[in-house]
Amino acid sequence: MDTGTHVLMGVALGSLASLDPAIAHDPLLSRAVLIGTLAGSQAPDIDTILKLHNNAKYIRNHRGITHSIPSVILWPLLIVGVMTAVYPETDWFRVWLWTFIAVAFHVFVDIFNAYGTQALRPFTKKWIALGVVHTFDPIIFVLHLLGIGGLLLGAHPGYTFFTIYVIIAAYYVLRFRQQANIKQLVRSTIDGVTEIITVPTWRPREWHLAISTSDEFYVARIKRGRLLILARFQKRPLPDHPVMNAAKRDENVAAFLSFSPVYRWEMNEYDDHYEVRFTDLRYRSKGYYSFVAVVQLDRNLNIVSSYTGWIFSEGRLRKKLELAPN
Repeated sequence: MDTGTHVLMGVALGSLASLDPAIAHDPLLSRAVLIGTLAGSQAPDIDTILKLHNNAKYIRNHRGITHSIPSVILWPLLIVGVMTAVYPETDWFRVWLWTFIAVAFHVFVDIFNAYGTQALRPFTKKWIALGVVHTFDPIIFVLHLLGIGGLLLGAHPGYTFFTIYVIIAAYYVLRFRQQANIKQLVRSTIDGVTEIITVPTWRPREWHLAISTSDEFYVARIKRGRLLILARFQKRPLPDHPVMNAAKRDENVAAFLSFSPVYRWEMNEYDDHYEVRFTDLRYRSKGYYSFVAVVQLDRNLNIVSSYTGWIFSEGRLRKKLELAPN
């Protein structure tokens, strides 16, 4: 989920903790638990600072090791360890427990969008992405705001957010049913479907789709229950070609290939250089595929410039390539 929703979830979990009488009747403990849930709800996303290094590092590692099983165990220990230096004696087991719940809940909710996480590391580096809600889901966000509004009006924090989360759980069930209906519609329309990747949008009735058959990719959209096929491409394996082999050694291309499960590629030759482009078919906005990796090589197959990330215009991409270090 987005940062704002994770913050609201930290408030929600700190409020749910008040269902424990020991926390509800101890203001100091209640405050410590809330700080723990707020910190725990943000801690796994500390890897966002990798954007300051470059996009390749960020793409390879975001929602990776910081969302792994060992990290879910270590984050609460680190947070509570820091808090013990600030707060006087309190019930640290309860603080640790709710901080642990916040960290685990952060990782859990992240698997429901199309980006996903590597939540089962170190056992597997496979990305788990269920694709049933958008990274920013306005319904989930607004429900949390309504809960906080209830607190400001004097409602019981624990019962308020317990009710909110029952509603959110029902909403997730509804989204899974929508997804199942979409997949059924796709399979009844396109022959030989082998995989369907659903990418929800922030609009509840609009979904983006990347569909695979044995020899083709389809890019499609669901809008108000209708399946719209936007493009189709022949599947082409990466060639054993000197230009392609040199391009794959670039860190931006390697990061893209480690992350993207469905993409097409182009290899172009110009007077003084080659250009290889990879396009993720999951992310299409206003006719433009926004997640790409591009590498330019000179005639001796030395990498001149490269880029990977989200770009929403060709002009912007060209500027990124001009600014890329040689």
